[in-house]
Amino acid sequence: MAIYVDFMQIEFKGYKWCHMLADSLQELHEFAALIEIDTRLFHRDASYPHYDVTVQMRQKAIEYGAIPANRKKIIECAKKLKIELHEQIARAEGCE
Repeated sequence: MAIYVDFMQIEFKGYKWCHMLADSLQELHEFAALIEIDTRLFHRDASYPHYDVTVQMRQKAIEYGAIPANRKKIIECAKKLKIELHEQIARAEGCE
């Protein structure tokens, strides 16, 4: 299992933003909590689940072991996380 950060630097509200993903949603959320990333930065309804992180947060993530990843790896993780999220939602809806 691993955490990945991309090389994006999208400017928004005075900051440069990147994306943080992982091999699983649980690992992603646990890592975000570890480095104190606000849960409001998690985007579950985006084209794929991820955390938006500033360049400074990205650096902290790398210091804690996140891996800078190329676009191919980010897309691979994004697809897995999207499937996992849809499975979680389906299970939750089936329990109601």
